Amino acid sequence: MRGKSPQPKDEEYHFGDGVIISEADTNGVITYVNKKFCQITGYDKSELLGKKYKIIHHPDMPKEIFDEIWDTIRAGENWNGLIKNLRKDGRYYWTHTYVEPIEKNGEITGYLAIHRQASESEIKDAKIKYLQLKNKERK
Repeated sequence: MRGKSPQPKDEEYHFGDGVIISEADTNGVITYVNKKFCQITGYDKSELLGKKYKIIHHPDMPKEIFDEIWDTIRAGENWNGLIKNLRKDGRYYWTHTYVEPIEKNGEITGYLAIHRQASESEIKDAKIKYLQLKNKERK
């Protein structure tokens, strides 16, 4: 499966309690993941470090959301919202994600992301919004 994204399955993975923490450089390359990140994604740390976050992006996610995230955090602002991710085994999971820029000497050097399990009501709202955005992309 090296170099290829897993095939999505229509099976949701709930991780319940706990917080996923990760960091990336300004190009979206993963530089740090906590143990929970590995547990939830199904990847070993060695499979994640040095890779772009795209390794866990679910194809259902609209490009517009990622553009919004990047525009927001590159401007030095925090982003907060829902993301549908893809595990190594092809199952998916939803996170409520908070991303903030990491600054050193007034310059953005990377990004910190904190993720928790999204609630059912958050997921319900996001599914509707994201489906509309994906349909707009296909036109």
